[in-house]
Amino acid sequence: MRIFAANAKKSMKIKSNNAMAGFLAGKIFLSFFLIFLDQVLKLAVIKRLHQCESFPLIENIFHLTLVYNTGSAFGFFRNLNWLLTYISVFAIILIFLLLVRRPRFSSVFYLHIWQNALILVLSGASGNLIDRIRLGYVIDFLDLRIWPVFNFADMMITCGVFLLLFILVKKEAVIE
Repeated sequence: MRIFAANAKKSMKIKSNNAMAGFLAGKIFLSFFLIFLDQVLKLAVIKRLHQCESFPLIENIFHLTLVYNTGSAFGFFRNLNWLLTYISVFAIILIFLLLVRRPRFSSVFYLHIWQNALILVLSGASGNLIDRIRLGYVIDFLDLRIWPVFNFADMMITCGVFLLLFILVKKEAVIE
C-alpha cells in the first residue's frame, strides 16, 4: 500500500512538472509574439518616417512621431545606454525567477493576473533591450501630444506594472 502511495505521489509530481513546463512554454510563446509585434511596429514606423517627423492620425490628439530615445522613460538617464542595458538584463532575469518561483495566491484569478503582468513587463523590457543592443537607442513613435513619445513596449511595461500594483494592493490576493 505504501508503495502505491509513493508511486501516486511521484506521478502527481511528474504531472505537476509537465503542467508547469506547458505553462512556461505557452507564456514564453506569448512573450515572443508580443516582442515580435513590438519590433514589427517599430520597423513599420522607421520605414515611413524620418527622425522627429510626425504624421497625425487624429489631428492634435494622436500622432505617429519618430523619436530615437537614448534614455529611459521621460528622457531620464539620457545617453546612459550601457546602464539601461544592464538594468534591462537584470529585470528580465528577475522576471524569469518570479515566473518560476511565484508566491501563493488565494485564487487562480490572481495567479493569472500575476503571470500576465510579468509577461507584459518581460516582453516590453525585452523589446526595448533589443533596440538598445541593436541600435544604441529605443525607437519611440506613439505621440499623444500632451505626453512624451513612447512605444508599444513601454505600454506593455506600464500595463504590467499597474497589474502588479493591483495585486500588491489587494491584501487577500497573496497567501503568506
